[in-house]
Amino acid sequence: MWRYINGRTARRFLSTSATARGWWNHVRPAPKDPIVSVNEAFLADPFPLKIHLGVGTYRDDDGKPLIPHCVRDAEAKIERCKLENLNSSAVTSKFVLESVKLAYGNDSYVVREGLFAGIPALSGTGACRLFAEFQRHFYPDSQIYLPDPTWSNHHNIWGQAEIPIKTFHYYNRDTKGLDFAALINDVKNAPDCSFFLLHPCAHNPTGVDPTEEQWREISYQFKVKNHFPFFDMAYQGFSTGDLDKDAVALRIFLEDGHLIGCAQTFAKNMGLFGHKVGCLSVLCQDIKQASAVKSQLQKIAHSMYSSPHIHGILLVTMILSDPDMKALWRKEINVIAALTFMVMAKRIQTMRSSLRQSLETLDSSFNWEHITTQGGMFCFSGLTPDQVKLLEKIFHIYMTPDGRISMAAVTTSNVKYLANAIHQVTRIDEEALTACNNRF
Repeated sequence: MWRYINGRTARRFLSTSATARGWWNHVRPAPKDPIVSVNEAFLADPFPLKIHLGVGTYRDDDGKPLIPHCVRDAEAKIERCKLENLNSSAVTSKFVLESVKLAYGNDSYVVREGLFAGIPALSGTGACRLFAEFQRHFYPDSQIYLPDPTWSNHHNIWGQAEIPIKTFHYYNRDTKGLDFAALINDVKNAPDCSFFLLHPCAHNPTGVDPTEEQWREISYQFKVKNHFPFFDMAYQGFSTGDLDKDAVALRIFLEDGHLIGCAQTFAKNMGLFGHKVGCLSVLCQDIKQASAVKSQLQKIAHSMYSSPHIHGILLVTMILSDPDMKALWRKEINVIAALTFMVMAKRIQTMRSSLRQSLETLDSSFNWEHITTQGGMFCFSGLTPDQVKLLEKIFHIYMTPDGRISMAAVTTSNVKYLANAIHQVTRIDEEALTACNNRF
């Protein structure tokens, strides 16, 4: 009987019993995420001039995280209020409403008529995961079409939800631009009523976005096939520097009468990466449907994390609902701040131009036009895995094997060093490149 065994004997018995069962002997290490691997290698490198180009968050020209002034102002206001007196339900409802306004426009009919179901989520990843679970619950035989390539975690998110994954053509590696004809062909050939994931702006990892005219054609073809568009909007404001222009894809689809799903995050455009503030919204045909969908989303969320952290939600809600703070935020995204450095989208655009100019000044035989024609935080450089490896080993420059560069990590102090390193590795022919890498 258990009650006759003293504490030490019981612990020894439990330990021996658990060991004998070997509960976790069959568990093997999971493959490392490419970004995590790059980060670990960077941190282990003692070289003082090393560069980390895999980081997915905004950095200022000194390489430091930038917290917009409007966020600091909101933080100060929150500190002066009593959090225990806040109605969290009212705060989250207001947060969702302001997020939907930001995505679809203040004057959108879905906002006026309440034709959406929305809940707070744990950043964009959490919003995507919630929708994947929702899709599995109500369309168990469906699959998801992801662009090729896409953010690597998209595969993990829908894979963990046990939803079959297919890809559609997106990036043309020869032209380093959008493979529009192949994309449209895949949309036409997909089974009717398929789920598609789309990046509305600043496509990750390529930085290549459809034009407005191309978005209209994509929307039309979706309408013909009755596909469901799910937008992962992680970089609103970072593509053009204009929050409304960066949401034009959603608004085209809305104008064409689509029901839409949208994942939003404020990790990048408000510098709130550690706060994990996100929103999932799903457009519906009427208020009754919106209520039903919201209740199901809440049920799924409750089993996953119960409720999100209120502090970050308060910050975002305060900024989006206060006209002065929102105006300051819009300004900070795209114009020169009161200090001496450029912020967010403007600085990223400047770094793109500087990197391209530096490479062209070196008389590189390659065409680097795509550095400035791509948009958003990332640049799909066109570098091969072997070239990326050599950049790391010789020049202590770190990026993911696919050659994706975070333009936020490029600064006035390192752009020429980066350009010279890229120039050096791209000058080496394939045979010599392989020989160099084999020596390491």
